[in-house]
Amino acid sequence: MSKTRTSQAADLYSTARDNPYVQRLIEDEELRDSIKKAFHAARGAYGRATSNGSAVKAVTSDKKVQRDLRVAAENLRDASEALRAPKKRKKSKLGRLILLALVGASLALIFSEDARKSVLDALFGAEEEFEYTSTTSINGG
Repeated sequence: MSKTRTSQAADLYSTARDNPYVQRLIEDEELRDSIKKAFHAARGAYGRATSNGSAVKAVTSDKKVQRDLRVAAENLRDASEALRAPKKRKKSKLGRLILLALVGASLALIFSEDARKSVLDALFGAEEEFEYTSTTSINGG
């Protein structure tokens, strides 16, 4: 009997481990916080609405119940959006550094003629300088 319970528990564990929503709940602290806040606000609204006798009257006239319900709804909406949104990636510091280096190098090439010449010389070889002398004369003769 305990083997079946153990195997059931193992099956539940593997199902939960493979579920992307459970993974998001485990990894995303903001999601957990939104769900906790929604739960506490809904519990407070429920306790206040049921203690006054008429739940309908409490929901329609009690400002604290309305506020708690509004907070619960907002937090549930935030949690729902967090579940639907793609997982946030950590931005790579190396990627930013490479982008900054590329931008800096581009600006250096744009604003510095010496840098442009040295890059062009490195890529295509040094430019040969020559003097041009015309074979025609001005006097026509």
